[in-house]
Amino acid sequence: MKPYIKKIHKYLSLFISIQLLLWTISGIYFAYNQIELVRGEHLRNQSFKEIDFNLQELPSIKAKSMRPFIRLGELLIQVETASQTLYLKQDGTEAPQIDSNQAMEIVDAKTSLQALSAREILEVPAGAEYRGRSLPLYQVQTNHKDSINVYIDAWTGDIVAIRSSSWRLWDLMWGLHIMDYVDRDNINNILMKVFSILALISSLSGVILFFITPKRSTS
Repeated sequence: MKPYIKKIHKYLSLFISIQLLLWTISGIYFAYNQIELVRGEHLRNQSFKEIDFNLQELPSIKAKSMRPFIRLGELLIQVETASQTLYLKQDGTEAPQIDSNQAMEIVDAKTSLQALSAREILEVPAGAEYRGRSLPLYQVQTNHKDSINVYIDAWTGDIVAIRSSSWRLWDLMWGLHIMDYVDRDNINNILMKVFSILALISSLSGVILFFITPKRSTS
């Protein structure tokens, strides 16, 4: 029984040692980096401006929900109906989505960064740094030395993500940690489950060996 357990422990430990090392390295990286800084929260401009508004001209609409918000100094209303999402001005007319110049203006106004260029994004490839966000988006490149991109919702004008080299390294570490090397989102993937079980078996076999291995006399 003992040689059998030793063999299991030896080869399992060898097989999973690289992934165990990656788990350890990525875990240390996460522990020593603040996620707020990685996400660029410190780059957002926290000041705000109040505006006057009047919704008396807004037409009667059957809606599931409504959300007023300010986009470039103008009050807009996001209306969720049973079949669609509308973006309306105070007078009830539909508001257009922003253009690339307006996206750059938003970055200049809402962050401490300076916008250089903007492009519209209409699809999300696997592992994209803006994954999980609603489309369309604008990717705004900035002058920051850390290669920072700011992602703007094309309808609301909200900053939905700030991505830097620090975030990209964090994302790489996260993908290695959860063993999802492409999408870097699925923590329930089969590799993660298999290696977690193997790591458990390796640990248990090591504990068993500790207790069943006779202690050598030092006298």
